[in-house]
Amino acid sequence: MYIRKQERPVVVVLPDRTILSVADLPDAGTSRWVASRKAKVALAVVHGLLDRSEAQTRYCLSDEEIDSWVRRVTTKGAIGLKTTNVQKPGMPRRRDFASGLRCDGA
Repeated sequence: MYIRKQERPVVVVLPDRTILSVADLPDAGTSRWVASRKAKVALAVVHGLLDRSEAQTRYCLSDEEIDSWVRRVTTKGAIGLKTTNVQKPGMPRRRDFASGLRCDGA
């Protein structure tokens, strides 16, 4: 029997002593991003559980999104990822911008 060596950890212990594993990450087809899901992805990228490019392709995220999530979760924690701004009338929602766009570049 051969044991394959992992390039990345499967489980990481966060500074607050909680354990984050690959199984804790959101599903690849996640479309509704609440603060807790953003925090899990950002912490996985920061602590090496998930590669940055893998996070981009798996969750269809841009560089700017990942950068802002990582910056906010490292400075303010998961509370910094909450969106509390009220939607202004007449402004298109995020999913309206993304309609017709696909992650695979087509």
